[in-house]
Amino acid sequence: MGTVYAEITLRNSADVTKAKDGIIKESEIRQMSVRALVDTGAGSLVINEEVFAQLGLGVIGTRRTSYANGAKEICRLTEPVEIHWENRCTAQSATVVPDCSGVLLGAIPLEDMDLIVDPARLALVGAHGDEVVTLVM
Repeated sequence: MGTVYAEITLRNSADVTKAKDGIIKESEIRQMSVRALVDTGAGSLVINEEVFAQLGLGVIGTRRTSYANGAKEICRLTEPVEIHWENRCTAQSATVVPDCSGVLLGAIPLEDMDLIVDPARLALVGAHGDEVVTLVM
C-alpha cells in the first residue's frame, strides 16, 4: 500500500471552550489546517514543535515514545487538540516529537472518527460511509 495523506484542521480545545464561555471570540481560537500522514500503525496524533507552538498548547505530562526504527524518547503530551476531517471531529492529546517534519494521524483518532484507509484509492474514508458509527462494547 502507498502513502496516504489527509487534510485535517487542528484546533486548541481550551480555546474552543473559552469561546463557548464567551471569554474569547470565535475568531481567536488558535487553529491550523495541515496535511497529515495517515499511519494506521501509529497510535495517536503526533505533531512537531511548530504546530505545538502555533496552537499554543499546554503540556499535561510526558510519555515514552517508541519509533519504528526501535529508538525510544521521552516526548511531551499536550492538552487535548480538536481534530477535524470533513464532517468528523474528535479531541485527543498529541505527542510532540521534536524532530518530526509534520503531523501524523494515528489509529486512535482514526477509530474515534470512524475512519479507515481505502487501499485501492489511497484515501481516507468513512468506515460506515457518511454515517459515523461508534462501537461500544
